[in-house]
Amino acid sequence: MVMKVYSPEFKADAVALFHSDPDLTIAQTARDLGINAETLRNWIRADRARGGIS
Repeated sequence: MVMKVYSPEFKADAVALFHSDPDLTIAQTARDLGINAETLRNWIRADRARGGIS
């Protein structure tokens, strides 16, 4: 399996999209973006650890 590499901008946009609507789930956001839900969950955790959006 080939590991995909996403740009920092894509990651930031994905996290911002998730936080933009309180009704969105991680799974739904990831599906809309065509990425794995666990990947998005990891990006959200990393953003929170850096002091980003809670």
